[in-house]
Amino acid sequence: MTGISQRKRIWGWLFFDWASQPYHTLLVTFIFGPFFASIAAEYFMGTGLTEDVADARAQSLWSLCLTITGLVIGLGAPLMGALADTSGRRLPWIVGFSALYVLGAAGLWWTQPDGSNMWWALVSFGIGFIGAEYALIFINSQLPSLGSDDKVGALSGSGFAFGYAGGVLSLMIMLLLFVEQPSGKTLIGLDPAFGLDPTDKEGTRFVGPFVALWFAVFMVPYFMWVRDVGPPAQAKGVGDAMRLLVTSVKGLRRRLSLSAYLGSSMMYRDALNGLYGFGGTYAVLVLNWELVSIGVFGIIGAISAALFSWIGGQADKRFGPKPVILVAIWALIAVCVTVVGMDRQQLFGFALADGSRLPDVIFFGCGVLIGGFGGTLQAASRSLMVRHTDPHAPTESFGLYGLSGRATAFIAPALIGTVTAFSGSARIGVSPVIILFLIGLVLLRWVKAEGDKETWAATSH
Repeated sequence: MTGISQRKRIWGWLFFDWASQPYHTLLVTFIFGPFFASIAAEYFMGTGLTEDVADARAQSLWSLCLTITGLVIGLGAPLMGALADTSGRRLPWIVGFSALYVLGAAGLWWTQPDGSNMWWALVSFGIGFIGAEYALIFINSQLPSLGSDDKVGALSGSGFAFGYAGGVLSLMIMLLLFVEQPSGKTLIGLDPAFGLDPTDKEGTRFVGPFVALWFAVFMVPYFMWVRDVGPPAQAKGVGDAMRLLVTSVKGLRRRLSLSAYLGSSMMYRDALNGLYGFGGTYAVLVLNWELVSIGVFGIIGAISAALFSWIGGQADKRFGPKPVILVAIWALIAVCVTVVGMDRQQLFGFALADGSRLPDVIFFGCGVLIGGFGGTLQAASRSLMVRHTDPHAPTESFGLYGLSGRATAFIAPALIGTVTAFSGSARIGVSPVIILFLIGLVLLRWVKAEGDKETWAATSH
């Protein structure tokens, strides 16, 4: 790290959030996810299904993709974290998973708007998503080395705020220059850039290569300024990594606060990912929004996420991460109850006039809260994990954190898919996230706000 200042190292680390956020903002939530839902629903209607059944089938297929990727990520995360700690190197892993990110995102260009190759689209999406989530484990593990405990909360919040700012800018570029409205023009009345054909949805499909290029360009500061800290460990094999992982998991029995926190975050982060994964598809399938409207909705949500993440980081610095997490979860529960209780015809059982715009206004408000409190929740969660992290094995510790966030990442999509299938309603299908948030709240009662660092020595023998 000769010649690289701590300030540059921090900025390099922050640039990962800026570079990687578009995968979540553009692909998971606001453009590709809704686009896939719309073409899948149209494909199933073309087979003779009614609109409601086709919508439910499309949501179930999207949930299957998120379920499978969640399983892959969850099963591999802690092992790879342990492997990185036994080797003492993290950057090679970040390079490898960055390559998966770019390849998977770029592959979405070949998604056909008639739904004829939906499986290609889902596999490409899954490869890129796995790369993004695995890389994030190693990025998170570098946070403890960037500052003291009283500073990492603000750093974490700044990282998410910076990332969401990148998400906003990338989404605006896509909407202004590429994504087609029904008229074939972009949001500002232009033909899609680079001569892309609107009749073949090439402007919308360009979101994949755009996200890949964005990541490749803006990861340059990270790779220029961030290096592995400390001397590399003696190279060890998979067996050593497995033993380290087993020792860490066994040690959880004597770390009640960490165990409760991992269980809690397992539930509420799964619920949050469910909101992100199905918010855009809800807008398409329940409220019948066009992609451009969903994109504007995403800009509002991302701006609020950037602002709330920064504010949450300051609140974390003053009050600690746990109170911030509690407030964010309660706010998101209120949002979920509202979303499940509303569609085009009614609001909590009260009939709405034909053509009422009230559902649109309410859902835009929900977008502000989902983006704002979702970003705050993620930043504060990363900060609270630092207070439970062994500084001698941060990647392995954050591998467990990745496990808690991803080992059950299949639960929310699987529950949403199951409830959607049984109810035949894309709206009712979102309801399981409320239960997951509530379970997370209950488990937080046993989490120490200051962490449990005093138990490290006891669990290392």
